[in-house]
Amino acid sequence: MHSIEFDKSIIKGVKLISVETIITHEQIIEQKADKLIKYIESFNYDDIIISSILCCSKSFVIIDGHHRYSALKKIGYKEIPVTLLDYNSNQIRTDFQEKITKNQIIEHGINGNLLTPKSTRHLFYSSSTKNWEPIILLSSLFKLKGSKNL
Repeated sequence: MHSIEFDKSIIKGVKLISVETIITHEQIIEQKADKLIKYIESFNYDDIIISSILCCSKSFVIIDGHHRYSALKKIGYKEIPVTLLDYNSNQIRTDFQEKITKNQIIEHGINGNLLTPKSTRHLFYSSSTKNWEPIILLSSLFKLKGSKNL
């Protein structure tokens, strides 16, 4: 096991954000979201631990976590845990080949012209591994109240 080191300046904040503020750029796979809903609802605890959604700090377009976002929204959460990222950073890529640009992703989200599910696989550069790693590793764990009306 190794630790992941990266340019910390790409994280602009971690907080709860209204579901109405967050913008998707990809469609979801309904069965995957439904399984996630069942998983979340299977807990009998007052609190649920979940990885935050990763969003662009300027546009609030989701970079990673469309299914988590959809599941929490469908369950009834009014605010969702988000890690805000400097999406313009050269330390973030849309995938290994970068077939689609960051600007195109933002435009798809803002225009509501959603891409097919899993169209992007965002990565960030890790200075410790000297590799491009899955961006979900930048997600923060968040404790949500069992009450959906945060």
